[in-house]
Amino acid sequence: MQGRENKIQVKKGDITNIEVDAIVNPANSYGLMGGGVALSIKEKGGADIEKEAISKAPIPIGGAIATTAGRLKAKYVIHAPTMEEPAQPSNIKAVKKATLAALKKASELKISSIAFPGMGTGVGGVPKDKAAQAMMEAVKEFPEEIGKILFIAYNQEMYEAFKNAMKNLIKVS
Repeated sequence: MQGRENKIQVKKGDITNIEVDAIVNPANSYGLMGGGVALSIKEKGGADIEKEAISKAPIPIGGAIATTAGRLKAKYVIHAPTMEEPAQPSNIKAVKKATLAALKKASELKISSIAFPGMGTGVGGVPKDKAAQAMMEAVKEFPEEIGKILFIAYNQEMYEAFKNAMKNLIKVS
């Protein structure tokens, strides 16, 4: 675990503008991109991202698929469901499983940088602090190196949740 915290960064901003190998979409099992982060990714990256995700569905919670990133700066969008049905409430267990699945897919793709939004915190309704903690736990448990893991907060509340969860991760590691 030594030095791992140097590879984890928390930033405020729009995940669709981040320059990384892959951005993570907290998806539903159908690959539909109708709300939240998913809709923003589709609007800025293009509808082909959604078409490709749907063609690879169903995606179970705890699974992840990769698609092209269209017009985005990233090379890939990794779709990791935090819910089965679109707009369904999510939970902490699903957030952690989705985070681990996205990291595993990133490792399979041999990428060196990945950006996560607050998984399950928008449409899914998971409290930001609980989601951030579950995501940091997943990163800590993931056995392989990715390189750079970014947590992108769309507002101050999510930023604080990520920062606090990261402090807790460093304390316990």
